[in-house]
Amino acid sequence: MNIAAAAVWFGALAANAQEATTYELWEADPTRVFDSTDVQLDELQWRVRPLVVFADTPNDPRFVQQMDLLFARIDELAERDVMVVTDTDPDAMSDVRTALRPRGFMLALVAKDGTVAFRKPSPWDVREITRSIDKMPLRQQEVEDRRAPNIR
Repeated sequence: MNIAAAAVWFGALAANAQEATTYELWEADPTRVFDSTDVQLDELQWRVRPLVVFADTPNDPRFVQQMDLLFARIDELAERDVMVVTDTDPDAMSDVRTALRPRGFMLALVAKDGTVAFRKPSPWDVREITRSIDKMPLRQQEVEDRRAPNIR
């Protein structure tokens, strides 16, 4: 293989490595926060629970407060397969914004089945969020599956 062919081959290999899906990036670091322009909700169905924080600007005091609350206990969200997604640009009209249609600040949790579990007009503590998730039937099944050995 000549040098030019090798460069093309290695370039294609590197490009493929960089094309990790949002879910793969989240799996590598479940405490990572994603921008809504990088997220397609349908690709996350049955894999994670997107927790979306909307605001019209990143300077919105409610947005800042919500992000502080999330970062303080983000590991607890990761344990529950929660992917934190932010959207502070109404003009971008991301897939997430189009699907959830927020007005100003909004916190929304999308369940693994793709339904909207809740929408909140003000910041919520991680404890409140995790309690809501822990009441979901699918989450209860996940906990049970982890507790009991899988006998089949």
